Amino acid sequence: MAKFPQDRFDGVPDSLLRVGAHRSGVRRHLGLIIFAWAFLAVGVLTAGGIAWLTVTNDSFQFRSSASTSSSSATPKSTTTGTATSGATKTPAATPTAAPLADPSKVDSTKTTITVLNATTTTGLASTAGTTLTNAGWVVGNMGNASSQVSTSVVYYDDSAADNESIALGIAKSLGINTVEQSTAFPGATITVILGADFNAQS
Repeated sequence: MAKFPQDRFDGVPDSLLRVGAHRSGVRRHLGLIIFAWAFLAVGVLTAGGIAWLTVTNDSFQFRSSASTSSSSATPKSTTTGTATSGATKTPAATPTAAPLADPSKVDSTKTTITVLNATTTTGLASTAGTTLTNAGWVVGNMGNASSQVSTSVVYYDDSAADNESIALGIAKSLGINTVEQSTAFPGATITVILGADFNAQS
């Protein structure tokens, strides 16, 4: 039986009969019972709310956050009217110097120009050399290359800063589109290789 501290109800005379002066025992698990009823009430209210929304709105749906984020994170593809290929073309290198327009500014004692025929056409080097001479260039050597090529190229070495400009000027006089730096021709400042694409009338 539970014990309680003494109070005024315990101090009555023995001659008096106690009527109604008593305490009831402490009810155990009262807090747990209250929590259970509250949880049950919340569940009933939630179920009722969902049922009401389902009846009033047929499009009401639960969507997980994962599906929402995945759909928003995926970019939409845009189709344009122009078809593009998968490969990306690399732009051609732009010359860093301008073609030399005045061949008389070239010191022929320091700059040598060699023309080589890399085709099966006889006399092509001589023809190109004449074209350069008529344009004011001083041509040093002319001859045939050891092998044949399809593309004409004007090569220059790095012995002087203006060699690229000279090579570009020579290429312009001959109608050649490709100019490259190279050390494959020792002793020659500018070397013209005439390929199968060279037009002797240019």
